[in-house]
Amino acid sequence: MTMTVEERWAQFFRYGPYALLGLATLLAAVSASLVMTRQEMYAAGALLLAALVLQSWWSRAMPRLLAADAAEHAAGAAGADPGAGAPVLPEGTIAGRVHFTLRTTLAFALTWLNPFFAIYACLGCFDAGHLLPPRAARVGRMVTAVALAGSQSGGLPPTSLTQWIAFGALFAFNATLAISLNHLGVKEAEKTKERAETIAALEKALAENAALHTQLVLQAREAGVADERRRLAAEIHDTIAQGLTGVIAQLQVVSSTADPALAREHLDRAQALARRSLGEARRSVQNLAPAALEHDTLPEALKKTVSEWSERTGVTARLTVTGTEEPLHDEVAATLLRIAQEALANTGGHARAARAGVTLSYMGDEVTLDIRDDGCGFDPLAAVPRTGSGGFGLDGMRARAERIAGTVAVESEPGQGTAISARVPLVRHG
Repeated sequence: MTMTVEERWAQFFRYGPYALLGLATLLAAVSASLVMTRQEMYAAGALLLAALVLQSWWSRAMPRLLAADAAEHAAGAAGADPGAGAPVLPEGTIAGRVHFTLRTTLAFALTWLNPFFAIYACLGCFDAGHLLPPRAARVGRMVTAVALAGSQSGGLPPTSLTQWIAFGALFAFNATLAISLNHLGVKEAEKTKERAETIAALEKALAENAALHTQLVLQAREAGVADERRRLAAEIHDTIAQGLTGVIAQLQVVSSTADPALAREHLDRAQALARRSLGEARRSVQNLAPAALEHDTLPEALKKTVSEWSERTGVTARLTVTGTEEPLHDEVAATLLRIAQEALANTGGHARAARAGVTLSYMGDEVTLDIRDDGCGFDPLAAVPRTGSGGFGLDGMRARAERIAGTVAVESEPGQGTAISARVPLVRHG
C-alpha cells in the first residue's frame, strides 16, 4: 500500500533519528583516535547514552500525543468548543519543546566533541517547525546551523583565522538554508490550512447538496403524483365520462320511443359505448394508448371517432387529412386523439351546431389538428372551466398539448361558431 507524504514524514521522525545517530556514532568511532582525547571519548559515550534514552522516551510519548490530538479533534467535531484550551499537539506541547531543547543540546555537545555528530544534529532543521512555536523554531534552526558550520569548518571551536572565516561563511550558508526551510515550512502550513478549509467547505457544500437533492427528489415525487392524478382525471373524463354521457343519451332515446327497431338500435349503441368505455378505463390505468389507436393509425382512429360522434349526435361531420402521413409517437397520437374527442364532446354538448369539420395536417416538423363547427360560439375571454359538471374543456386540452411541448389556440365569437387548433411537434414512432 502506497504511503502518503505525511505518513512518510511520520516514519522518518520515528525511526530516522536512530539511523542518523547510529551513522554519526560509527563515523565518530572510526575517527575518535584522531580528533578526541580519552576524556572526550568517555564524555561522548555518556552523551550518546543520554541521547538514546531521550529518543526512546520521545518515540513512546509521540504516539500518545497524536492519539490525544485525534481525540481532541473528535470532541471538536462532536460539538465541543475547539478553542477551549490549547490543542494537544506534539508541536504545541511542553514535551515537544523539552525534547527538541535537550536533543539539540546533546547534539551540539557531541558535535563539539566530534564533528561527525553533526549528522545527528541536522535533525533540528527538519522538526523545529513541528516541535517549537515559530520564533523558537528560528532560534532552534540557528543553533543547528552553528553546529553544522562548526563541523563543516573542521570542528568546534575554530582554532585559526582561516577556520573562523570558513566557519562564518558556512554559518551564513546554513543559516540562510535554515531560514529558507522555515519559510517553506510556514508556507506549507498555510497551504495545509487552506486545504483543510477547502475540504471542510466542500464537505459542507456536499452536505447541503445532498439535502437539496433529497428535497428535489421529494418535490419531484410529489409533482409526479400530482401529474399522474391529473392524467387519470383527464383520461376518466375523456373515456368513462364521455362514454357514460353517450350511454345516457342512447337510453334517453330508447325511453322516449315506441319503435322496437329504433330502441334496439340505440340499445346496441349504448352497449357498445359501455364496452368501449370499460376498455378505455383499463388502458388509462395502465397508461397505454387509447383503444382506438391499438390497431389503427391516428387518421383511421380520427375517422372512426368523427363518424361515431356524427351518428350519435346527428351533427354532420367530416375528417380531412393533408400532407404526407407519417407514423407518430404513441404519446403524440394519443394527445391529438384526446383533444379531438374533447373538442367534439364540447361541440355536441354546448354548441348546438349543424356541421363540424376536423382537419389533420402533417406539416414537416409539426402536426396540427383543427376542429371547427358552425354552432353558437362563445367569448373565449369569458370562458371558465366547467368545474360544476366535472369537465376539463379548454384547460384540459391545453394541458395535454403542453405536456408534449404543443399549444392549443381557440377562435370563437357568439353566433359565429368555434375553431380550435392544436399544434404539436411531429415526433415519429420509434
